[in-house]
Order: sequence, then structure tokens, then C-alpha cells
Amino acid sequence: MNLLEEAFQRNEHLLAEAQRLSHTGSFGWNVSSGEHFWSGETFRIFEFDASAKVSVPMILERVHPQDKPTVKAAIDAVAAGTSIDLECRLQFPDLKVKYLRVAGKAERDNTGSIEVIGAVMDITVQKLAEIELRRSKAHLIDAQRLSHTGSAGMEAGTRRMFWSEETARIYGYAPDTEPTPELILQRVHPDDVELLKSVLERAGQEGSDFKFEHRLLMPDGSTKYILNLAHGLCDGEGNEESVGAIMDITERKVVEQRLQQKERELRQVLDFAPQLIAVFGTHRVRLYANRTSLDYFGVTLDEWRDTNHGGVAHPDDFDRLLSQWDGAEAVSSAFEIEVRFRRHDGVYRWFLVRCNPVRDDQGQVLRWYAACTDIEDRRRAEDKLQRENSALREELSQASMFDEIVGSSEPLRKVLSQIGKVAPSDSTVLILGQTGTGKELIARAIHKRSKRAERSFIGVNCGAIPTSLIASELFGHEKGAFTGATQRRLGRFEAASGGTIFLDEVGDLPPDIQIALLRVLQEREIERVGSDKPVPVDVRVLAATHRDLDKLVSEGNFRQDLFYRLNVVPIEMPSLCERAADIPILIEYFIGRFGKRMGKKFQTIEKKTLKLMQEYDWPGNVRELQNVIERAVTLSDSDTFSIDEAWLKRKPSTASHSSVALNGALLAHEKEVIQSALAQSHGRISGRAGAAAKLGIPDSTLEAKIKRLGIDKYRYKSQ
Repeated sequence: MNLLEEAFQRNEHLLAEAQRLSHTGSFGWNVSSGEHFWSGETFRIFEFDASAKVSVPMILERVHPQDKPTVKAAIDAVAAGTSIDLECRLQFPDLKVKYLRVAGKAERDNTGSIEVIGAVMDITVQKLAEIELRRSKAHLIDAQRLSHTGSAGMEAGTRRMFWSEETARIYGYAPDTEPTPELILQRVHPDDVELLKSVLERAGQEGSDFKFEHRLLMPDGSTKYILNLAHGLCDGEGNEESVGAIMDITERKVVEQRLQQKERELRQVLDFAPQLIAVFGTHRVRLYANRTSLDYFGVTLDEWRDTNHGGVAHPDDFDRLLSQWDGAEAVSSAFEIEVRFRRHDGVYRWFLVRCNPVRDDQGQVLRWYAACTDIEDRRRAEDKLQRENSALREELSQASMFDEIVGSSEPLRKVLSQIGKVAPSDSTVLILGQTGTGKELIARAIHKRSKRAERSFIGVNCGAIPTSLIASELFGHEKGAFTGATQRRLGRFEAASGGTIFLDEVGDLPPDIQIALLRVLQEREIERVGSDKPVPVDVRVLAATHRDLDKLVSEGNFRQDLFYRLNVVPIEMPSLCERAADIPILIEYFIGRFGKRMGKKFQTIEKKTLKLMQEYDWPGNVRELQNVIERAVTLSDSDTFSIDEAWLKRKPSTASHSSVALNGALLAHEKEVIQSALAQSHGRISGRAGAAAKLGIPDSTLEAKIKRLGIDKYRYKSQ
């Protein structure tokens, strides 16, 4: 008995292990009594406690909601004596899902009771693998369909062929068609049949790699272009086969053919263009040059493609061209540059090269198109103009010896004429004009043309000296004249004795200094601060101001008698707006001056820059122009002179507009009053019946106003 029990226990243990290893449990169900008999593996599959009392509701509670109707119907069927075999899912409280296969049959005992016995197998792993396989297959089919790429293969030994559904569709067959060499060759274009036969033969024998294109001639007469890619494989048993991809590239081929046709048409058009036109690939690979280019260089297209870049560009321009191109390639942007190219007879001519990139849909540069326009005549004209300008500046400098007074406009010529006339005399000159017009240059020019040119020229900015020090600066002081005066000091007038003193911004002098200056002009002597002894001085006085001295006199801020003494010979320096014709010459002059100082040489001036500078109103006059050019030369790293447009943009203040408007109104009123007085006096200036007497101003003052306001006094004489 013990032996039987041991054998039974051993068999029971072996059965339990077999069920555990195969994930297969057993069950029994006495339908009449409702009792369920489960093996331990069945409890583990359902994840019930082994001591739990199993019931049909308990089983259905564990079944996935979507599978409950099917499982309930199976339970009813087997309870009625029918065998079952089905798959279903279990869903656990943590939402985990298991896939089961359940098989069972019903048997009746001697009493007629139905007892169900069966097995339940956990097939989760296999089921998930099947689902993933189906998903992968579906994805592969969709990917092939969307990309028009199928797969195919051939066993080298058996020459059996296989292909995907997409490959069958590409060849125009039903998806389930079994492929054969004959079926494939039926679709191949007659001109490509021999090519495909040789490839299939090689693939069947060697299983080697290959890549080639061929055409299909479809039953409707249309043509498809196919790209074949294949690779040879060999398994562990030595079986060889070729597998690969079949790509429908018809759309791409059609686009390529259209592009090629358009390129041929474009080349035919470009061959008639007067410019030298060339097409380059990436890294400056030469692709195409039009007929005009080939004729200019005297080469064929093949020779041009093999020619080194340095063979056509001038040696002095070659590095500059490459540098410009490298910079443009780095940022994929268009550029233009002026360079010289050698003609077939060895002569170099200037060309304006415009190079533009052509990009694909992703923004990658595919080609560079270069168009070269002959500008030899323009360059010669510019060089000639530049030489003429240089000669003109030299002529002006030598003829008038006015150093840095540059220009040839009519307003400036009038000023230079006045300088030439007044310079030899010792007359006091009052130089008027806006800030930055070059009033000090006028003073220096007068001094250099005068008899005092070998003696000192002393310049004094009256507006820059503190009020308390002006007397000491101009007239000097004695030792002990004031705190800190430890020794005698000569003033500017004594330092300029025998020469010229230039009083800039004379309108800013305080009243006490105006009196002292008046004495100098009248008596030709000064008194040092702290002394009552007059010191004679032999000095010529030149004065300048940007202020309206007439207005200062009327306001009581400037002595009228001093104004008369200074205004012996008035010279008004025109603003840069009034002498706009001088702007190009001034630009050339300052570019050369600052370029030489900084070691830079400019070949050309950008057209846009020249236009901007000529159209700008230059409120700061020549000084502002000079500063802008110095800034541009300092910041430039090219041989083409250019400026930033933002440098010339200025938003005028409301106060400035108001001041200009008020000044214009006053001038208009003043002009009207003078014209009325001239009409009454029939154009006479002096005398009792003269216009000056009617207005109550000196004759010389009225003459200056008539000249400044542009009044024609002679037309009133006839009236």
C-alpha cells in the first residue's frame, strides 16, 4: 500500500510540474452538484487562492468584459453536454491581461449526471508575439505602400522567387500572385529585357549584390521606372539567396527629365545672353558656362571645367574673390564683387560679378549661379573722373594755396575770390557762417596769403575761455595782478604781434572785453591786467562767429561800435547744403586723407553711399561730413567705401523746427522792410534820402544785409 501511495504521489508531483512548466492547468466541474475541481496551475493562472471555493460567477468576474458573453455561452454549452475549444482573455484588478486557451468536454456518469473535464493554457506570450508580428507586418505593408517600395528575393539553389504585396502592385499584378521570372519579364520594357535577364541569372547563381534601374511597360502603355537594390545572404546551412528592395521612382524620374529639359532650354537662352554666366556646384565645382563665357575665355566647356580658378581672374583680384565667396558660402547668401577676368587674347577687363545660391526644399544650397556684367567702360570713366577730380583738387590747391579748403562750387569760388582780394591788405575781416563750415580754414588762408604769412597765426576760441580769464588770456597780466599771478605773462595779442590773431566765436565775448577789444582795433595798443601802461601791438585781427551779431546788437548784448570795427570786410562761408556740388570732391579728399593715415586704400565708393551723402542735409556741415567719413574708414574692412545709413538719420527736435521757422519768418520780414525802403529811395543806399537813413542803420550794415538776403538793389533804380 505504501508503494502505491508513493507511486501515486510521484505521478501527481510529475503532473503538477508538467502543468507548471507548460502553463497548462486542468479543471473539472460537476454540473449537477456545482462543484469545481482545479489543479494548482489553474489557480495560479486565474490568480485565485488555492483554498478558494470556485464558482461560475467567480470565473466570469475574472473574464475580460469584452469576452464575457462568449465565455458565458461556452459554459452554458458545455453544461449541456457540448465540447468547447475557445480563446479568451482574463482581466485582473490591476488591469493586467492574460490570454487563455480553454478546451473541455462533458461526460455523463451512470446516474446521468454531467461532469465536465478540461484544460486551460496560458498563451499570453505567444499571443502577444502574434499581435506584434501582425502589427509589424501591417506597418511594413503600409510603409511599402506609402513609399512605393516593395521587397523581393530569390533562393539561389531552388530559384524560387518571393515578393511583397507592394512589389506585386508595382508590377501590376494582384497582391497574392506567385512571382516567376516569366511574369517579371512580361512587364519589363523591351529595351531592358536583356539587362534584367542577366541580373536575374547572376542573382540565381551567386546571390551577389547589385543596384540598377530599368523600365516597366504596363498593359495600358504607360512606363514605370524601377530602382532595384539587392544583397546576397547565406544562412548557417549554406543556403544562399538574394533579397532586396524594388522602388517605383517614376515620379522622380519624370521630375528629373523635366528639370533636364528646362535646363537644356535655359542653357539655350543663356547662350544668347551678353553677360558671362556660369553655374557652379558645391565647393565651387564648375558645371556649366554659357557660350558668351566660352568665347570670352577662348575655351570649350570641357576645358573650362578643368581650368584652375586662378587662370581667369586677375592675380590682384583672385584672393579677394575667393575670400568673398568663402564668406558667402559660410552663410549661404548672395554676394557681388568687381573683379578683372582675362580675355582669350590676354587682356583683362573689369566685370561686376553677382553670385546667387539656389536651394532645395530643405534650404540646402544645390547650385551657385554667377552672372558677370562687363563694366570696363564704366570703370574707365570712373578712373578718368577720379583723375580729373584729383587734378582739379591739385589745381585748386596750387592756384589758390588754400590748403584744406576743398571744392569747386560757385558759392565757394566767390568766397575764395574774396579771400584772394582781402588777404594782401591788413583790413579786419569778419567771417560768418554756420558751425562746422570751416571758418578757421578761411582765416588761415587769409593769413597765408597776407604779408604777415611768415609771422605767427594765433587762434583764440573766445567761447571756450572762462569769463574771469579772458582778459588775461588776450592781453596778458603783470606779476601780482591777481592771486596766482606769480610772474608777468604775455597775452595772445602780444604773442601774435607782427602776425595775425583769429578771434573765433567773437560773439561770446563779455561786455568789458568788448570795450578792450575796441580799443585794440582803434588805438593798436593793449593794457595788461594789473597795469595802466599801454603796450603797442602790430597785429591783424580776423574774427568769426556763427551767431547773428545784428540781433545781438539790437538786444544790447554786443557793442554796435565794435561790430562796425570788426565788420570792415565781411565774408560769409556757405553751408554744405549751399555748396552740395562739393560733396563728392570732399568725400574723395577725406577718404584719401584718413585712408592714408590708417594704411587703407579704397578702390571704389558704393553708389548707395554716394547718393545718401549727396541727399543728406548735413546740419553739422563739413565737420559732420568729416566725422562720418573718418568713422567709416576706421570701421571698414573692404576696399569699397560705404557708410551705415543709420548714421545719417536724425530726428529733429520740436525746438529746432520752431527756431528755424521763427528765423525764416524774421528774415522774410527784414527783407520786406529793406525792399520797401529801397523802393522809396529809388535804389539809393546812402545820403539823407537813402534807404539806410530811412531805416536808421549805417550804410555798410545795409549793404551787408542786402547781400546776405540776396536783394537786387539795382532794379529799384529804374523805379
